[in-house]
Amino acid sequence: MAERGDNDLRPSPDALLAQANQETRGRLKIFLGAAPGVGKTYEMLSVARARRAGGVDVVIGVVETHGRRETEALVQGLEQVPLRAIDYKGRTLREMDLDAILARRPQLVLVDEFAHTNAPGSRHPKRYLDVEELLAAGIDVYTTLNIQHVESLNDVVAQITRVRVQETVPDSVVDRADDIEIIDLTPGDLIQRLREGKVYVPDTASRALEGYFSPGNLTALRELALRRTAQRVDEQLLTHMQANAIPGPWAAGERVLVCIDARSAGPALVRYGRRMAERLRAPWTVLHVETPQSLKLSEAERDRMAETLRGAERLGAETMVVPGQRAVDEILAYATAGNVTHIVIGKSGKSWLAELVQGSTSHDLLRRSGNISVHVVAGASDGTSVPRRPRPAEAAALDPRSYLAAAGIAAVATGASMVLRQFLDVRNVALVFLVGVLVTGVSFGLWPALFACIIAMLAFNFFFLEPIYTFTIADPESVVALLFFFVVAVIASNLTGRVRNQAVVARQRAKTTEDLYQFSKKLAAVGTLDDVLWAAAFQIASMLKVRVVLLLPDGGTVQVRAGYPPEDLLDEADLAAAKWAFENNRPAGRGADTLPGARRLFLPMRTGRGAIGVIGIDSDKDGPLLSPEQRRLLDALSDQTALAVERVHLVEDVDRARLAAETDRLRTALLTSISHDLRTPLASILGSAGTLKDYSELLAEEDKRELASTIQEEAERLNRFIANLLDMTRLESGAVRPNLAPNDLGEIVGSALKRAGKILAQHRVEVDLAPDLPLLALDPVLFEQVLFNLLDNAAKYAPAGTVIRLQGERDGAVVTLQVLDEGPGIPAGELELVFDKFHRAEKGDQVRAGTGLGLGICRGFVEAMGGAITAGNRADRSGAVFTIRLPVPAGTIP
Repeated sequence: MAERGDNDLRPSPDALLAQANQETRGRLKIFLGAAPGVGKTYEMLSVARARRAGGVDVVIGVVETHGRRETEALVQGLEQVPLRAIDYKGRTLREMDLDAILARRPQLVLVDEFAHTNAPGSRHPKRYLDVEELLAAGIDVYTTLNIQHVESLNDVVAQITRVRVQETVPDSVVDRADDIEIIDLTPGDLIQRLREGKVYVPDTASRALEGYFSPGNLTALRELALRRTAQRVDEQLLTHMQANAIPGPWAAGERVLVCIDARSAGPALVRYGRRMAERLRAPWTVLHVETPQSLKLSEAERDRMAETLRGAERLGAETMVVPGQRAVDEILAYATAGNVTHIVIGKSGKSWLAELVQGSTSHDLLRRSGNISVHVVAGASDGTSVPRRPRPAEAAALDPRSYLAAAGIAAVATGASMVLRQFLDVRNVALVFLVGVLVTGVSFGLWPALFACIIAMLAFNFFFLEPIYTFTIADPESVVALLFFFVVAVIASNLTGRVRNQAVVARQRAKTTEDLYQFSKKLAAVGTLDDVLWAAAFQIASMLKVRVVLLLPDGGTVQVRAGYPPEDLLDEADLAAAKWAFENNRPAGRGADTLPGARRLFLPMRTGRGAIGVIGIDSDKDGPLLSPEQRRLLDALSDQTALAVERVHLVEDVDRARLAAETDRLRTALLTSISHDLRTPLASILGSAGTLKDYSELLAEEDKRELASTIQEEAERLNRFIANLLDMTRLESGAVRPNLAPNDLGEIVGSALKRAGKILAQHRVEVDLAPDLPLLALDPVLFEQVLFNLLDNAAKYAPAGTVIRLQGERDGAVVTLQVLDEGPGIPAGELELVFDKFHRAEKGDQVRAGTGLGLGICRGFVEAMGGAITAGNRADRSGAVFTIRLPVPAGTIP
């Protein structure tokens, strides 16, 4: 990360983006009160009338006056958009007409009771969603809200008043408000208004005074409203400063920043910061800057840092770990961007010589902090001495092989210089040694580079400065040259060592980022819950070098669903810790505050809807399981896993909802079909049979024959209906197994026409089959049913007296058979839908009798025999055409 200068302050991109997005939206102003009756609606109307007097186009979307005369007087003279009437369970409800307001497009609209729940049938379930649509359309909105309706405060208000409010507004909506005006009234004045009947009717007012409107409740609610408003104002101030690159701090509100490192008394600094934040009633943050020197920390020091940060979180601090090159620059950048007013840092324990060479963070902060107060706390060291174990970078620096390599590089540089000495001046030869030092620093770090620097200086003196082959220097200018060579080599060694450390850190972060990216791609590719869990368990175990189990809720408890390496069942202590972590959405188990006797540490997997599962980790090493960077990495992996699990659950929910909706639709269609196609023929059969039974002696023979014919026709119709239901059941169960054998298409067509003779009695039928059609591999029973259903469908929709035509021909390796009618045709949007179960195309105001199963059965049977069927409309005249394509068996002569 590049170092920041004191004046290198630029506007925050996030703040500028928020301002840019706001330019296209309307402005939202909330009149916030602690309780009903403080005068929110009255104040909103008063401000709106003043805006209207100033030339602003103001309309009332909805205002609830509750019968208060003063409020009703302010409504007079303001344009009101008529409310929309909604019928609900025999009652007429009145709601704001959103579409009418959007069509009217005023500059400002008044919308009372922000948290109101709309009547069923409205476009949005909540009124605040209506307001969001108005704002998106560029219309300004004034609205009213009581503090008990803010979602995050719902539980707090319920504890205070013993009344839980059901209608709430998400905090994110309130946070997006451009202005919040607190409508404040002392508890005594509000109670007096209540007694005077200005809030509720007398009976309701007396009950309210005994419960909700007690002085203690009102005082607590008033404090909540004031604090929530102050929090929003503070956020607006910070956004303004970031968007306009104002360095600050503006001491409109206090903020405390505690800076810790691994070797300072971090817990003592955290406790000091906590006391200061409580005294100032200010938010506070604990910050740790990861510099390249962090690679040199021992495991114990890194564990202490992780525990300090966790302790700060338990005390209520926000913890931040940011990477950087110099701690002072990152601290000042964070403090300036966050409008911090107080920085707490430990007193340096370095000697004056170390501070002279390496610098002092506390001294640099005091010098560069500007208007920020810096608190340097004595006792920067807690007196504990932690044994250090070399980090990988240090181990490489102490490796004898790196010093042997440095000596070898210096020897190669010496040999190359002796060759070039014949062509170059001695001062140019020094550059060869300098290149050797740089190569050593890049390859092996600072200390081997310094070792190579000393060897190079001695070799340069011994082999190239007169008198050669001695360490004596005769020429004073050579002494100066050698001294400058040494200084340049030391500086180059230091710089290359720092670059190498930065490269090591960058490679580690790049590898972590690449692993996270590959993990996200892997999660996006898997579709089942088990695959997601096993992928997550393997990834966490391989990246953090721990054992992992993943648990999901199941019947009031949590059960292991995946683990890596595969684990046995958890013991009772682990299960208790996992269950507690899931139910309380907090860590539990090893190293946590709750149930620390468990073998594993359990962390909840969270999404925006709460905990959806638990991750359990353990390892064989002593002490804390995770370092700070590992904990952040685990949080990232956990978040990705939680989102993937939630995505799978959502997909399953959508599939279940789709299946339920489809089942309900089919059930409704089946019941509708049965009520018509079953009861109608039964009614005809029963009526005809009853007439024959009761009036047989009075009926003429012709009438008896007609009634008997009706009974037969309706019975056949009922038989077709039941047959279609059975055929569809066979198709869906996969029980259709066609008995394929070579068959003549003309014979099956003739059999189907004979069977459908009564149905086609009022139509003219034309058959045009090519004489050279080959034998086809067909199931004659199934294919006859296909043709019968198509002819039945054509007879239903084609007017009496029209022609129904069957024509077939061979087209290469396919035989095409078409059924054409002269009916109204099929609507363009239903050419595929006609094959769906229970779907019947509607033609004008008339719906033909039928189950909506026949065409679906046709498609199922034809595809079972290896063919295909499509629906279309005739090009030469009005009418539908159904085309069946059947493959010609292999080996058939063309």
